[in-house]
Amino acid sequence: MKAALVFAGSGPIVILTSYPSLSDTGLLRALKAHGVGKFIAYELSLDTVAARYGGHFQVVMNDARDSDDLRVLDVNGDRAFRLFRFSELGPPIMHDGEHPDRAETAA
Repeated sequence: MKAALVFAGSGPIVILTSYPSLSDTGLLRALKAHGVGKFIAYELSLDTVAARYGGHFQVVMNDARDSDDLRVLDVNGDRAFRLFRFSELGPPIMHDGEHPDRAETAA
């Protein structure tokens, strides 16, 4: 699993995904299906996310109603933004929503 802080039009969210990368076309389609077509995402350490969210992380991981490919851990943008330091964020992955089959990594 991967974890990411995703900045979209509605604000930051934290997601968990089984896709191999944040630019995977399957993940792009799943995010689009959830109304997130344009975004900047930063990968987070799964261990760090588990430590910050504690029991809630385990609840979301064990929720059989969510698909394994995309789980939303936090939709409270203020909390999601405050929980992680900039130094904990991986390189940005940007998707402008115009090309549904690719996202770009910032240089």
